[in-house]
Amino acid sequence: RPLSHAMASLLAIGGAVAGGVGAVLAAPWVAGAMGFTSAGIAAGSTAAGMMASAAASTGGVAAGSTVAVLQSIGALGALTGAQTAVVAAVGAVPGAVAGVVGMVR
Repeated sequence: RPLSHAMASLLAIGGAVAGGVGAVLAAPWVAGAMGFTSAGIAAGSTAAGMMASAAASTGGVAAGSTVAVLQSIGALGALTGAQTAVVAAVGAVPGAVAGVVGMVR
């Protein structure tokens, strides 16, 4: 049976919150697992490959690039305020979609 507009909205909001919070909590762990650590970039890791690729294509790692942002997260073991906002927003979108799709099934 079809969802009411209120129920669909509630599921989308709940999914968005869960996705945003989950993404913020997971980001430091994911960065570390990729090799972005507080001691720098781990040799032989995915992070090392990304760093080598960035250096080969542009001659260095540009400030604000994906590699720079992930290294910042790895070095701090947490997100900065701006990073938190971006990661939460990115995580919220699939969370909202999953919240609605999960109920429609």
